[in-house]
Amino acid sequence: MAKTVLIVDDSISVRQVVGMALRGAGYEVVEATDGHDALRKLDGRKIHLVISDVNMPQMDGLTLLRHIKALPAYKFTPVIILTTETDAAKKLAGQQGGAKAWVVKPFRPDQLLAAVAKLILP
Repeated sequence: MAKTVLIVDDSISVRQVVGMALRGAGYEVVEATDGHDALRKLDGRKIHLVISDVNMPQMDGLTLLRHIKALPAYKFTPVIILTTETDAAKKLAGQQGGAKAWVVKPFRPDQLLAAVAKLILP
């Protein structure tokens, strides 16, 4: 059974690139356009990993991270931050909030897939 990854990014092109890489590697993909949309999709279904941007309208990725970690069904779900942000303070906030990896855009799909594979065990 394929593992499911939730991609959260306001950029459709980023969601498409990340989704294609993940689907090509055998993962199922759920997409969300921002933090609020992501929380609606965390409806009890099994999500094995979340990949989230930081800078999004409505709810940013660091706020989403705090919400995910507060949900009993998802508090142990690993989160990868995929962002253009290189600010050390934001990166630290992500680590303290429970993010397992911080990948900077632009990224190489093989780099992202390697991070995903480390966090989702077969």
